[in-house]
Amino acid sequence: MTTTPALFYVFSAVLLFAAFRVITARSPVYAALFLVLAFFSAACVWMLLRAEFLSIALILVYVGAVMVLFLFVVMMLDINVDSLREGFWKHAPVAGGVGLVIALEMAAVLIPGFNLPSAPAAEADDLKLGNTKLLGIEIYTQYLYALEIAAVLLLVAIIAAIALTLRQRKDTKHTDASQQVKAKKADRVRLVQMQPTVERPEGDPAPLAASAPAKPTGAPS
Repeated sequence: MTTTPALFYVFSAVLLFAAFRVITARSPVYAALFLVLAFFSAACVWMLLRAEFLSIALILVYVGAVMVLFLFVVMMLDINVDSLREGFWKHAPVAGGVGLVIALEMAAVLIPGFNLPSAPAAEADDLKLGNTKLLGIEIYTQYLYALEIAAVLLLVAIIAAIALTLRQRKDTKHTDASQQVKAKKADRVRLVQMQPTVERPEGDPAPLAASAPAKPTGAPS
């Protein structure tokens, strides 16, 4: 066995182990870290398959941005893991069946594409362009409609996330920025004129007159 197949099996084993630990780790932080390891292992597999663009994109986009965001969110939120684990085994058969169906569908679509002996050989001019440029040409020519559908779905997901974030909840304080902008000086500070002295109410007895100071004994009158 040469070096490339050996590295492929090593990275694949690490990828499977990390993916298994993502769903079995008791701590959400550990699960996120194992997911980062899974992404790195998948990027190494892509690199062995000479798909440099996909490998670098997987590290920069998912590991460098998405997973770091997920990790910070998981660390900042106080997630009750015990409540999330309630009913796990109850829904495990349904989840396993759905996962099996997804795996069979992916196998039916991807396995015919791995028929390497019948794959057409790349032309010399195409090899000079590089994987990144060839991938861009294929995406924006043959798969343009699929790319536009994916873009629309991502836009809908972004709008839905913003709508869920800006919704008014009863258990949180909400500040209306439009009302703050419309506020005027008269609404914030009100000047009230008051008399310098306070009049004595009617029927209130007069205050006692101040008694004169006592004269010392022997002083002239």
